[in-house]
Amino acid sequence: MNTASMQLAAASGLMSLVLFIVAVGLLALLAGGFWMTSRVKSQESPRPRPEEQPKMPPGGPVREVQENRESAEVPRVAKGERPLTPYELTNMDSKPSASKDRPRWSKGSSGSFGGGGLGAH
Repeated sequence: MNTASMQLAAASGLMSLVLFIVAVGLLALLAGGFWMTSRVKSQESPRPRPEEQPKMPPGGPVREVQENRESAEVPRVAKGERPLTPYELTNMDSKPSASKDRPRWSKGSSGSFGGGGLGAH
């Protein structure tokens, strides 16, 4: 054998060894992942038994309620006073609206800025 073919064989053998080591490393990572998953699952609480499952309320299924809501007004600040910060506007609740009409967008409008509609003409 000449030196060129011996160098080629050595490079090929080295490449095979590197690929084998990479494959063994990947298998070790996979096995470690399965082992970690089984450890975490064994520490979790057990699944609920059938008698522990949620039950339907005595009055039957809960129905959806549709209503219009109005937001509370933001308090106005007198001229010259400092503006309120978002942290001072806590608990801004909404209340049921007296109006039963659902709000509608203008005819031909998409209802949002840049929504692609033709807009009101």
